[in-house]
Amino acid sequence: MKTLMLSATMVASMMLTNCGSQMTADDAAKNVDMTQVDPAPFAETITAEETKEMLYTYASDEFEGRETGEPGQKKAVNYIRDFYKEHDIPSAMDSTYFQTVPATFFKEGSGIKDSENVAAFIKGSTKPNEYVVISAHLDHVGVNDDGQINNGADDDGSGTVAVMEIAEAFQEAVKQGYRPQRSILFLHVTGEEKGLVGSRYYVEHPIFSLDSTVVDLNIDMIGRQDAEHSDDENYVYLIGSDKLSQGLHDLSEATNEKYMNMDLDYTFNDENDPNRFYYRSDHYNFAKNGVPIIFYFNGVHEDYHKPGDTPDKINYPLLTKRAQLVFYTAWNVANQEKRISADKE
Repeated sequence: MKTLMLSATMVASMMLTNCGSQMTADDAAKNVDMTQVDPAPFAETITAEETKEMLYTYASDEFEGRETGEPGQKKAVNYIRDFYKEHDIPSAMDSTYFQTVPATFFKEGSGIKDSENVAAFIKGSTKPNEYVVISAHLDHVGVNDDGQINNGADDDGSGTVAVMEIAEAFQEAVKQGYRPQRSILFLHVTGEEKGLVGSRYYVEHPIFSLDSTVVDLNIDMIGRQDAEHSDDENYVYLIGSDKLSQGLHDLSEATNEKYMNMDLDYTFNDENDPNRFYYRSDHYNFAKNGVPIIFYFNGVHEDYHKPGDTPDKINYPLLTKRAQLVFYTAWNVANQEKRISADKE
């Protein structure tokens, strides 16, 4: 792998030198065959140590349960924005990382204040007007009436830090001359706990056209195990991968087989699943608008929506492994020649 990376970098450097000011670094990136680049070194930058450090902050009492529109949620969006600034990952908008979701968009009489989605962006090299969305919700359920804080470490602190780590991995690839062919939107949505409100606002006011949106890979709770897998942690539930696109499902399966070899559990993908998880997280607002999706999920546990959902109960190596799976899947979606399409009715 080191030989391949050095070779591509040397070629890009030579092209820049030989062509002078007429050839930019982005022009050179367009000449890299991304299907031949090994993504493993970049996936390995997603580490248990970093996810743990971030989640112990993001799901701390300081963030007051990240109730939509409240001070703790404002701290959360500032934390996410500052991460992207620190890693030189641009905003998806001209002047701010925030897409305001106005109070008027929430249920009338709810008393919920203005809130924000956070959107960062890596522009694609050869197909910049096709977009891969990687999403997670940034909010949680706040503080109980008795003053207990619902930290939401798994729900959805785990997804939040996973998206940030995946973004950092892609940015590291860009720095080394491997810009993805398609653009990638790292989308942190608010108001999920209020009825998928932030993602609904996004699809009704998209930063990038939904017609040009290739997939949404949505991460909601990937840091723990459920009772069904108490003796086997090498799993993740996948929901929706085959609902709209057989091509996406096949790519997902092949990616896992090549890189991760996890047990992809489709229990909750069943149309007759009484939990109806397919309809209960932010991917659904993309799916109902015809965008193929995958929902990554660890199942519920005894601390679901309770104060016991704390960072010390997260399995960080497992969170990391699941985040790496999402990264590899996004990498392949972004870089394969043929665009993923909604090929099923």
